[in-house]
Amino acid sequence: MRKLIALTACCLAIGSASANDSPSKIAGVQPSSPAREDAMGIGDAKAKPGKPARKLSEREQEEQAEAELSARIAERLAQMKANQAARAAAAAKARKAAQAHAAKAAYVASQPPPPANGTFWTYEGEFGPANWSKINAAWNKCNGGSRQSPIDIRDGIKVELEQIAFDYRPSGFSVTDNGHTVQVALGTGNFLSVGGRTYELQQLHFHRPAEERVNGKTYEMGIHLVHKDLEGRTAVLALMLQRGRAQPAIQTVWNNLPLEKKETFTPSIVFNPNDLLPERRDYYTYMGSLTEPPCSEGVLWLVMKEPVQASPEQMALFSRLYPLNARPVQAAAGRMIKESQ
Repeated sequence: MRKLIALTACCLAIGSASANDSPSKIAGVQPSSPAREDAMGIGDAKAKPGKPARKLSEREQEEQAEAELSARIAERLAQMKANQAARAAAAAKARKAAQAHAAKAAYVASQPPPPANGTFWTYEGEFGPANWSKINAAWNKCNGGSRQSPIDIRDGIKVELEQIAFDYRPSGFSVTDNGHTVQVALGTGNFLSVGGRTYELQQLHFHRPAEERVNGKTYEMGIHLVHKDLEGRTAVLALMLQRGRAQPAIQTVWNNLPLEKKETFTPSIVFNPNDLLPERRDYYTYMGSLTEPPCSEGVLWLVMKEPVQASPEQMALFSRLYPLNARPVQAAAGRMIKESQ
């Protein structure tokens, strides 16, 4: 009887330890099942008619109850072990997933950021000149180059510079408002020669104010005529504009402006670049860069000393389109600047 009481107490303790199991199922002894009665010979006694079933002794009843309780305890222990194993496996899986996630996050954090490849830039604000090199990795020269343009042209060495040979002629043209300036594309056949090289005029465009300064002086507007030679070298002829009489060549451009930004208009008339050149052909020269992204260096700059005149009305028209489209001056960084005597 003591053994039965001990087994019952053990079963109660096991039942209370498992939150998912019902203690009521193992707290007491249930009546014997028919299968157990058959196994113990009781069923046979009941099945024989006319013969009364043998009554179990107290000792046999205790042994029967003890066997049933032991079977239930063993079953509950096996179930608890299975539940514990499942919980341990789930916890291990969660730990492994967390470790993998942490390792992936650490790897991603350790990698360098992808190279920037933006294309949108402006002359002011977040996308302005101070941040051009951050917008696109290919524009790294814009904020890290050593020969950038424009510059304040001063302390030039006066020498006998060769004259620039211009071979400009009336050509077909188109006018584009590209979102940064008004640009004029010229037909083929316009050249300048200097320093033993010949460069073909590709396009010209306008800045407000002029990007170049001369001994600290700023001009209200400027024009850049961009040339390339057969080897891809670039030469830029810079003209400064000051208020005066109307300039017919500039008026031709204004007359053929497209109606919308990013559009191009191609008139049926011709444009003669010679009409833009000043009478005197003295100039400054130095090595610099493009003044807009990608700010490529190795550009030959030819800055005419004599300004070109334009009327206040012509300048006012451009200022309505582009009040400010000039890059700030860059450090001269000890570059040699030559000028005509």
